[in-house]
Amino acid sequence: LLTVAAPASAQEQSWVDRIKLKGDVRLRHERIDEDGEEDRARGRFRTRLGLSAMVSDDVNFVLQFASGGDNPVSTNQSFDGGFSTKDIGVDLAYVDWKINDNLKFYGGKMKNPLYKAGGVPLIWDGDLNPEGFALQYTAGNFFGTAAGFSVEERSSSDDSLLYAVQAGLKLPVGDSASLTAGVGFFSYTDTVGNEPFYNGRSKGNSVDLNGDYVYDYENTELFAELSTKLNNWPFKVYVHATQNGDPSEEDSAYAVGAKLGSAKQDGDVEFSWTYQDIEADAVIGTFNDSDFGGGGTDSDGHMLKAKYAVSKKIFVGGTLFLNNVDRFQGTEHDYNRLQLDVEFKFN
Repeated sequence: LLTVAAPASAQEQSWVDRIKLKGDVRLRHERIDEDGEEDRARGRFRTRLGLSAMVSDDVNFVLQFASGGDNPVSTNQSFDGGFSTKDIGVDLAYVDWKINDNLKFYGGKMKNPLYKAGGVPLIWDGDLNPEGFALQYTAGNFFGTAAGFSVEERSSSDDSLLYAVQAGLKLPVGDSASLTAGVGFFSYTDTVGNEPFYNGRSKGNSVDLNGDYVYDYENTELFAELSTKLNNWPFKVYVHATQNGDPSEEDSAYAVGAKLGSAKQDGDVEFSWTYQDIEADAVIGTFNDSDFGGGGTDSDGHMLKAKYAVSKKIFVGGTLFLNNVDRFQGTEHDYNRLQLDVEFKFN
């Protein structure tokens, strides 16, 4: 007689069985060469430790701590400060509720639920974890996301909120390829006349004599990603573009690129190239890539990446940025940045 036991529900499992831990440490050597500035070289690290707790069969709670202090778009910490103690903060704290087979709800400080073709940081940095709520709906080839985030709470004026919607399709193309394409719209409230988010730095955006935003940010976006294989190597090409509806100039941004390979198993390698052009008021400079062009908008250029999986838990790689910056807001000049990484993961 063969008896197969059904999996225990979340309520029947012990608290130890309901919790999963994961973490990573990345060590980085970085060199920055910017025209008109002294060359810079520094060591940095990033470390993250998180847990996922199964509240019930349909609800998970995610909590993660990370280095880097309170910067919303970077968890890197430099090796400096005379061996000083480094900052650790709450990087994620959210509930993931599977309402039914098609609909999910996220609430709290969450992983960014918005789709980025090729993972490009054109609009959102990869480390940005927004705060608020989101609904994700999937049915067949269709996917859609609606979100509302709280960006800045103010006692002296109205709060700045961010509302976003996306919709797209993932369609088969032939026997071994798929095309993901869609549109989106996102809009901030109460930017004009208020200080730039997080640290008051414009990060390439236009500001008035008081240093306050002069434009609203009401963006439409288009994206597409084609995934296939070349001689059994995973291969994808992608494009992502957005336009801010308020300014009459410096209102657009786009990224195009390609990726070959996928570094996940022992001996795997991957390579990617991305070109980005981000006009000064195309997006909020505080929240897009913190490395490209030194962070923010008003820049264009290339990102070249390579990664090798030493094992399933150890990876080495590098990123080269070849950018032009301050094209509209200042004097255009070159900005080059090289990052060499070793990363260790556990879960």
